Amino acid sequence: MKTLIAYATRFGATCSTAEEIAKNLRQEGFGVTVADLKKEKIPSISEYDLIVLGSGMSMGDWAGEAEDFLKRFHKTLEDKELALFISSLKPVEEKDGKLKAIERIQKVGLNDKVLKYSLNPIITGAFGGVVDYNRLGFVMRKAMEVGYRAKLQKYGFKETAPGVYDLHDWDEVRRWT
Repeated sequence: MKTLIAYATRFGATCSTAEEIAKNLRQEGFGVTVADLKKEKIPSISEYDLIVLGSGMSMGDWAGEAEDFLKRFHKTLEDKELALFISSLKPVEEKDGKLKAIERIQKVGLNDKVLKYSLNPIITGAFGGVVDYNRLGFVMRKAMEVGYRAKLQKYGFKETAPGVYDLHDWDEVRRWT
């Protein structure tokens, strides 16, 4: 099955998730092309049987390039197998037991896109992302430091570099794939 994995990332989490999905699909015999939508313009998706589209989330919004991909190809996607995924703060909310927050991530990040573009994905997934305090604006960094930094440490999310926390659960990504 010829597969396109297209993604847009803010801090690299969606890229590494896309690469992990690609690795697993290749092991299953899929022909896979991976495209960073911030660096590559996709002229057509006609040659692909399966489209896997991923986006990082910030303040409930998809990365612009992933949203643009949906705007551009939503009609063509009707004739394709489609899988959608997002990178988010879901693992923190799960450990906090905040079911409403998890539902909101699923709704805003995935379900609303499905409805907005009349999509029929075979699967959707919300995975952990990366929190990079070094790349956040001043106001967002301060808000995240108050709201999340202590939780990240409390729940055992380690800094992979100063100010950078990786929230991936690779087993979850592999199961989803």
